[in-house]
Amino acid sequence: MSDVTILQVVPRLETGGSEQSTVEIAAALTQAGAKALVATEAGALATALEDAGGEIIELPVASKNPLTILANARHLARIVERRNVTLLHARSRAPAWSAYLAARKTQRPFVTTYHGAYSGRSRLKTFYNSVMARGDRVIANSRFTAGLITSQYPVPPEHLHVIYRGFDVSAFDADNVAPKRLDRLREVWGISPEQRVVLQAARLTRWKGHPYTIEAARLLKDRDQLGDAVFVFAGDTQGREDYRAELQAEIDAAGLTGVVRLVGHCDDIPAAFTLADLAVVASTRAETFGRTSIESQAAGCPVIVSDVGAASENVVPQSDLDAFTGWVVPTADAHALADCLGEALTLSPQALAEIGQRARSNARERFALHDMQRATLAVYDELLGTGLAATFCPAKQL
Repeated sequence: MSDVTILQVVPRLETGGSEQSTVEIAAALTQAGAKALVATEAGALATALEDAGGEIIELPVASKNPLTILANARHLARIVERRNVTLLHARSRAPAWSAYLAARKTQRPFVTTYHGAYSGRSRLKTFYNSVMARGDRVIANSRFTAGLITSQYPVPPEHLHVIYRGFDVSAFDADNVAPKRLDRLREVWGISPEQRVVLQAARLTRWKGHPYTIEAARLLKDRDQLGDAVFVFAGDTQGREDYRAELQAEIDAAGLTGVVRLVGHCDDIPAAFTLADLAVVASTRAETFGRTSIESQAAGCPVIVSDVGAASENVVPQSDLDAFTGWVVPTADAHALADCLGEALTLSPQALAEIGQRARSNARERFALHDMQRATLAVYDELLGTGLAATFCPAKQL
């Protein structure tokens, strides 16, 4: 496959989902014997990209200035011709316009990936967003995202592919989480081994729904259903100190001081979910993927998610009694969340472990990194008539 050269275009190589996917696809292309080029303004993941076998071509593709977008298109077209690029793949709107124009000028296939939802409150914004639907193939990171795309743009069903974000599920396997990592978290969080842990791993921002979890905990306390459970909010404030103070005031007013704990950033999420008995995703705004609901399952931690965005499609709901891996509750409904938590906290350790085992299998079967890589290469194959997906060997991954 040495005659295949794929040019990915991403604004910057920082630590985000689209950027990490760029690195992972570069690694897959290299393993399949193809060349992986990335036009970007570089960033924190530049070294990881090069270690994966990719080559960085620095361009100011993060700019939304129309003149810069046009200049980037001309640069990309020259790169396509000079490097014999066979396909362009864009992951964000501004660079997608440059890549789209270059692809059309050079008559190369063009692929886009939706990593998020784009609001179009004006005709101009809707037009600007439309470039992500102009790919010869369009990849959506969830069924929810695919639904948003088809509700706004006439993308033929055969051109739209749902490919879930993949990650290394083995990092969340209990066998790979040393006991000392769990002991360290217990010490930092001030939790004894006997206490049950309900974990909400999310940055401290209002739409993550922390107030509803606090109110649910208060309801459980009033019903005498709380027992020894401790609620842990693990996440950065990202400068929102006023919001953190507001949450602490709500905790204190509800008589939950010491029961609901704001522990700040957690640098060991696999250990956190391995330690937890239950996970909560209480978001009030739609997320197009919902990684937390998958990471918790990968660690064998049953999860409760609010019914908004893609999170609910990541779990097997309770309606499927023999297979369910998590609960889905109405959005912004503290009473429903309290009812669900009360039910889950009364389950025996064995029953929770059985749900957790199914959750772990669900994560492995649907969200493994190598599956995402192979599915993306298959999209390239569909347009190029190549065999990248068949050649790709995930066993060679570093």
